[in-house]
Amino acid sequence: MEIFHISAECYPVAKVGGLADVVGALPKYQTKAGELARVVIPCYESKFRNENEFECVHWGFVKLGKFNFPFNVLKEKTDKLGFELYLIEIKELFDRPNVYGYKDDIERFLAFQIAALDWIIGREEMPSVINCHDHHTGLIPFMMLYCYKYGKLKNVPSMITIHNGLYQGQFGFDKLQYIPEFDLAHVNVLEWDNCINSLAVAVKCAWAVTTVSPNYLNEINFSANGLESLFNLVRYKSRGILNGIDTEVWDPATDKMLEKNYSIKNFEKGKQLNKEVLCSLFNLDPSKPLFSFIGRLLDEKGGDLLPHAAALALSENYKQINILILGSGSTLIENQLNSLLGDYKGNYNTFIGYNEELAHLIYAGADFLLMPSRVEPCGLNQMYSLRYGTVPIVRRTGGLQDTVIDFGDNGNGICHDQSSVGDICYSISRAVILYNDKTNLNKIRKFGMNIDHSWERVCQEYLEMYNLIISKI
Repeated sequence: MEIFHISAECYPVAKVGGLADVVGALPKYQTKAGELARVVIPCYESKFRNENEFECVHWGFVKLGKFNFPFNVLKEKTDKLGFELYLIEIKELFDRPNVYGYKDDIERFLAFQIAALDWIIGREEMPSVINCHDHHTGLIPFMMLYCYKYGKLKNVPSMITIHNGLYQGQFGFDKLQYIPEFDLAHVNVLEWDNCINSLAVAVKCAWAVTTVSPNYLNEINFSANGLESLFNLVRYKSRGILNGIDTEVWDPATDKMLEKNYSIKNFEKGKQLNKEVLCSLFNLDPSKPLFSFIGRLLDEKGGDLLPHAAALALSENYKQINILILGSGSTLIENQLNSLLGDYKGNYNTFIGYNEELAHLIYAGADFLLMPSRVEPCGLNQMYSLRYGTVPIVRRTGGLQDTVIDFGDNGNGICHDQSSVGDICYSISRAVILYNDKTNLNKIRKFGMNIDHSWERVCQEYLEMYNLIISKI
């Protein structure tokens, strides 16, 4: 089976969030399972692009209205990521350091999608299936079905995997001219709420729809930023598949980013040694429970709750706990978190930004991981923390509800129902009690480290979906 994954992100080439981790891991395990998996992403100005060797396997021109953009398809020569990686180079649109955040993002990703399909139809063999990821590739299933130039792809199955349905890639019909020519009798397929909605188009046109956790599939039927009725209509072709984690990258026994490696047999000593290094870096006391947050400082992640919750938790547990925040996002939230530094010196610290090595060290050295998310389609951080023996504290939503069960119910973490300061602080108080009960704490840690969240299992579910839609040809 030849599988094309088309995405805006892929770790370690370009990463903003969990999308990159999935696209960087799933194809590797599909390749290990004997399939031919290829990943196609834009060619950004990045360290990976500059430090690795590529060869041009195709070139052409993308037409966007009156504009023609030359493009090259570059293949990474060594397949060092465990799969074939292709970068689509459109210098006028993607030779920039950031993945998103530009005024012409609609044009950028439209050009990327068109270039990808232009290359694919120029090949001798058509793919077995094309797996699109999020709205940045959402027009591909439509173009495969309806655009004249892509007639060869009409019977190639497509699937859209939704990593976060909040972002939908809407734009006005004034940009309809950018889409390659098609029969205007089908223009209504593009419309949702008086605009072109890339995610809605993908959901309508793809042969199958997957979300990154079973519970998130249920949630978007009731809360999906205006697409609830559409998700209900396509439930017959939808499945929630819980993401996995790359257990080769995320393994405390072999992780080179840790101060001290450890396994389930010696995790208590190993975690303490990593904690001591971490606390030394941030002027914290390793004898106290360490609560951490790793992620984007945005409202959807509960980031706006962190400044008040941290101040209240530190005040109520005066000098009895440590809190360490690693993340970036809203400037307001960043400033609020930094404003606490003077008041809780020795018990609180921040690292504004992102550092992969530090993240690994925090997963190993922290005792508890805070995830008070309002929206969490899957969540990978809680799986990383479980793998490293760190107890997750989560709000019951999306994939967090699929993966974390409260220790009061003989589970592997601490759960609360609301994204609120009160729920976060109450959960921290419960965690402090648990921390002082070392026998029970270590039992929960061991339980979490034993859970199989590997991609081998997840890979088979994706292959089942591919085979299901291929059988309909």
